[in-house]
Amino acid sequence: MDFLNELNANQREAVANTEGPALVIAGAGSGKTRVLTYRIANLLSKGIPAYKILALTFTNKAAREMQKRISQLVGSENAANLWMGTFHSIFSKILRFEAEKLGYTSNFTIYDTQDSKNLIKAIIKDLKLDDKTYKPNDVLGRISMAKNNLITAQAYAQSSRITTADAAARKPMIAEIYKHYQMRCRQSDTMDFDDLLLQTNILFRDFPEILDKYQQKFNYILVDEYQDTNYSQYLIIKKLSERHHNLCVVGDDAQSIYSFRGARIENILNFRNDYPDYRLFKLEQNYRSTTTIVEAANSIINKNKEQIPKRVFSENEEGEKIKILRALSDKEEGFQVTNEIFKLANYEQQEYCDFAILYRTNAQSRILEEALRKRNIPYKIYGGQSFYQRKEIKDLLAYFRLSVNQNDEEAFKRIINYPRRGIGDTTIDKIREIAQQHRVSMWTVLCNLEKVAGSFNNSSLTKLNNFRLLIEKFAERSQEENAYDVACTIVQSSGITDDLSNDSTPEGVSRKENIQELLNAIKDFSETAYKEGFSDKLATFLEGVALLTDQDTEKPGDDNKVTLMTIHAAKGLEFPNVFITGIEEELFPAQQCASNPQALEEERRLFYVALTRAEKKVVMSYATTRYRNGQIISTRPSRFIAEIDPHFLDGFIAPRQETSPFNFKTTSPFRKPVSETLAPVHTTPLPDIGSSKLKPIEPNSVIPGMILFHPTFGTGKVLSLEGLGVNKKAKMFFNKEGTKTLLLKFAKLFIQED
Repeated sequence: MDFLNELNANQREAVANTEGPALVIAGAGSGKTRVLTYRIANLLSKGIPAYKILALTFTNKAAREMQKRISQLVGSENAANLWMGTFHSIFSKILRFEAEKLGYTSNFTIYDTQDSKNLIKAIIKDLKLDDKTYKPNDVLGRISMAKNNLITAQAYAQSSRITTADAAARKPMIAEIYKHYQMRCRQSDTMDFDDLLLQTNILFRDFPEILDKYQQKFNYILVDEYQDTNYSQYLIIKKLSERHHNLCVVGDDAQSIYSFRGARIENILNFRNDYPDYRLFKLEQNYRSTTTIVEAANSIINKNKEQIPKRVFSENEEGEKIKILRALSDKEEGFQVTNEIFKLANYEQQEYCDFAILYRTNAQSRILEEALRKRNIPYKIYGGQSFYQRKEIKDLLAYFRLSVNQNDEEAFKRIINYPRRGIGDTTIDKIREIAQQHRVSMWTVLCNLEKVAGSFNNSSLTKLNNFRLLIEKFAERSQEENAYDVACTIVQSSGITDDLSNDSTPEGVSRKENIQELLNAIKDFSETAYKEGFSDKLATFLEGVALLTDQDTEKPGDDNKVTLMTIHAAKGLEFPNVFITGIEEELFPAQQCASNPQALEEERRLFYVALTRAEKKVVMSYATTRYRNGQIISTRPSRFIAEIDPHFLDGFIAPRQETSPFNFKTTSPFRKPVSETLAPVHTTPLPDIGSSKLKPIEPNSVIPGMILFHPTFGTGKVLSLEGLGVNKKAKMFFNKEGTKTLLLKFAKLFIQED
């Protein structure tokens, strides 16, 4: 075990103590992946069989890197058979083994977000609902949040609290959409991403013998990025570790930033309550960043109340102070940031890939892109359309999916008339109607055309039968041949090759190249699958594609370019130089978070994540005016700049004053005091509150600055309060209605849930 000598004292302690529950708090850049990797290597070197170890990550990339490093430490043979991968990949593997118990086949397919949106869109149309009221994206978000909290469609409809909130948001039919969505998924023998977790929970709940089997199987469980786990993931981990109690979770509460996805910071904060006999290990040395960056990040995160105390430090060089850029407009901000990058790249001989520009919202990227283009600086947008989301790739993947699972409705609809084979929308709609009438899949209707022959003319019947025979041929081959051979057959026989060959435009050439690139990927998979312990069949390849994450689809060819991304997307990454843009009140922190203490703490954690992505240099920028909602508005620097110890800053900073962010009668560090006798004037349009997370608010809990929802007037901001007890009134600004004074005991106001 010589490799233990490669660790510092704290890391070594976390690696060596393998028995019982353990919480490893790993500050930014402190080597948490290293600790996880070496801990697994240590278990293997003690003779623990690899198949007894379960390691859960959030990206396939992290799992692959850990697997590779473990193999180097203890040998590839010793590391083989580890159960290591993302939550979704591991639990989909378990579900395939146990699918029949839940009423699925082992060949179920996995819907991506776009497939789910398309299905919801179709259901909204079938139910004759207004797609402007029931936006597919919002509905999917609501369903996803329900699943992550283990609320099934049936439970959703039976919850008066949930349905009341939906009704208040004027979306009373979400429960019905959710019911139809799950029914259609079952008919299609498909699961979405959230189902992989929900169905695993249901499996362990309803089949205790199955839970017992996996409890016995996994003697040691390790979890990466534990602060990002949702309730569903938390419960699975808790159940699986009940027998042996050898659970090691690694994370950083200061980097919990995904509550909008259902992540719960409580999971890591309350670990000691769940496992009273736990051991705590703190990794506090940052190996990534300069001392200045680390201390600046400490000075801001210390303002949060909900956290596990730690003092991150660095023994690296002191480094430069954090530079502050002040621009008169968002357009000028773009040019200032770009000029700074240009100077550093040319005068200090730095590569463009050494720079990252981070922003709070995707909408900020447009101006930054324009500025980069004018300077001829190459850039890439991280998290843009991935290779597997391109139309031609989605089309071909739909053929693959239908060959593996003929009940897959979204794949069926996508390719039944692609390439064009004379099967019109009327015919497809008829098949869908018959399928829904009999609660079967569209494929089942296709296989029983003789029973509904009167619904179609002879020409349509011929074309439909030809399509069925084509897919049956592909399905047969997919069972017998490897993925690459089947894929080549499908590309040739489906007509896709002929369709693309007729398009000689640059776009058409690009589409053909993309198809070839996909075939190259399948060939590589087919040649290496067995060596890595996987089947070489098409179904296995499809599962790998379905479970890819954003970081897994990054193209290695995008080498020397400036990276643009949201701060959320930047988590887990690092760059020599980081630019954090739009550091303004109502943008960062976001407007809807400013009056909610818990939401504000998460915004501060997000700011901490942004700072700690940098190795050498941080530049922060803000504009004094910004174009928003069709008009130019005045802005002021974010409170987060004032919260950083000024010793670490370089640039103009307005005088700091100790203020409470929730006391609207105090003086802002960047703003002249408002007369206490006047209610603040509010003219900026308010963003709509997401109706998926609403709960009633008590009159005594209402304070100035809150963004609330009124069933009649919509989203409003509390400007001031007057009166006491039952006579308490709130003066509120609403986008459409302007200023209103409401008697709170009758107002029926709602707030967004945390």
